[in-house]
Amino acid sequence: MGDGPALRLCMDRIYPARKDRPVRFGLPPIERAADAVASHAALVGAVARGDLTPSEAGELSKLVEGYVRAVEATDILDRLAKLEAATQRHGR
Repeated sequence: MGDGPALRLCMDRIYPARKDRPVRFGLPPIERAADAVASHAALVGAVARGDLTPSEAGELSKLVEGYVRAVEATDILDRLAKLEAATQRHGR
């Protein structure tokens, strides 16, 4: 008889209710680290217009920063691979 409330309690712990909402916001494309400036400017503008809350913009900013770190790491690894290949070709 008391299985319904118990089941609800278990489900709330296993699959908690969503506390945020999807944010529909188009960021400018980020293909290199310098492109993050335009993305951050778009976020600041959206907050100023009231399209995004400061906390939403902050979370999106974290995504931009993480993506930029990944782009930078990939660029560094590519450059390192090219340097290593050039060094091997020259017999050093």
